[in-house]
This record gives sequence, C-alpha cells and structure tokens, in this order.
Amino acid sequence: MNTTVDILELAGILGALTVIGGALFALFRFIEQQKANKSEIKAIKKELTLICYGLEACLDGLQQLNCNHTVPEAREKLSKHLNKAAHDEDEE
Repeated sequence: MNTTVDILELAGILGALTVIGGALFALFRFIEQQKANKSEIKAIKKELTLICYGLEACLDGLQQLNCNHTVPEAREKLSKHLNKAAHDEDEE
C-alpha cells in the first residue's frame, strides 16, 4: 500500500511541475511574440511617415499649380498631424 501512495504522490508532483513548466513556456512565447510585434509596428510607423511626407510633397505641388479647392486645407491638416506626431514621438 505504501508503494502505491508513493507512486501517486510522485505522479501528482510530476503533473504539477508539467503544468507549471507549460505555463512558463507559454509566458516566454507570449513575451517573444510581443517583442516581434513591437519591432514590426515600429517599421510600419516608419513606412507610414515616409508615405505621409510624400503625400505632403504632392499636395505642395498641387498647391503650386493653383489647385486651391481643398488642397491647402488638406496640406495644413497633414502638416499639423505630422508635427504633432513628431512631438509625441519625442516625448516617449
């Protein structure tokens, strides 16, 4: 009877260690995934900033060609957005 109790206790301990190990491994994978996501988001933000600067240059060209219906307003809004985004990024 003693041997059976020892085996059951050992199985319980082994099961608990397996659950704890699985939880730690899942946490490790989650953290690594977050790091990968963070670097990918940073690259996307950089690309979007470049696209916005290109768009601002296009709006500037249109304004120089006297396409003044909504171009000046759009250009002003884009400039304000880029300026605000640049200052918010500096604070981080």
